[in-house]
Amino acid sequence: MQQKFEFVRLVGEERRVGSKLANVSRHWQGKKERFLVISPHDDDAVLGAGLLIQLAKRENVPVHIMVVTDGSMGYCSIKERNTIIEIRRNETFECYQSLAVPKTNIVRLDFPDCQLTNFRGRSPVREFPIDDSRLAIGGFVGLQNTFTYYLRKIKPTQCFLPTHNDLHPDHLIVYEEFLISLFHSAGNIWPELGRPLRKVPYVNTYAVYCDFVAPPTLRMRTPLSLLDKKLKAITAFRSQRQISSLIENVRHCGPEEYIRSIDFKLYQPASYRNKFEKRETMIMR
Repeated sequence: MQQKFEFVRLVGEERRVGSKLANVSRHWQGKKERFLVISPHDDDAVLGAGLLIQLAKRENVPVHIMVVTDGSMGYCSIKERNTIIEIRRNETFECYQSLAVPKTNIVRLDFPDCQLTNFRGRSPVREFPIDDSRLAIGGFVGLQNTFTYYLRKIKPTQCFLPTHNDLHPDHLIVYEEFLISLFHSAGNIWPELGRPLRKVPYVNTYAVYCDFVAPPTLRMRTPLSLLDKKLKAITAFRSQRQISSLIENVRHCGPEEYIRSIDFKLYQPASYRNKFEKRETMIMR
């Protein structure tokens, strides 16, 4: 029976082991740490990172949950079709508050479910083809606009979102739009969305439907009590009967989760220079 906390991080050929996240982190910032967990749909974060959310609390790290879509396409009965958004809103708060995330730290962006392709980028409200001014911030609408605003407002040190190796189009779109928004948030662009971040947050991915695009870099194991709490939190989404197989996968896996860190490498021409220096040379004529 699992009754201890264990963290194993792989950094190249190095294997770091500790009893806290801080022990194995490459970039831990102490009291400045603040996590932002991005959830394309309201249940994604708890399915893929329900233990991580609890572990952050254990180390006194504030956690913010950002739910991107409104859940309008998630109805499993005709009678819920017109009320599913409100049902899922209530389920969202019940779920994450049960994991000790304050209600003020749970943000529902309410972009239309299964329609995110219409909200890529950023457009002036007056030019946007869809009349949905409720999504406007600073006179503009779009995922990049909203993500940039909340990144500057929350100022996370680390962000967690589903891997882009995913079947669900909403997950893929959120991944792509969020990553470019990270760079917007740290630049001087769009000043009406707040002051730029001093530093781009570190980015990590978790898995929900599909496997990671490459092996994960962090394994977290916890006492069974945290798994029980995660499973109970998932059951808050009573309306989402279609995720029963995902719940069984969580239960079967036991009290552990995996995370993959993402390293950004900006283009540096000098890094390729040595590959083209003089060696044995073949002259082509």
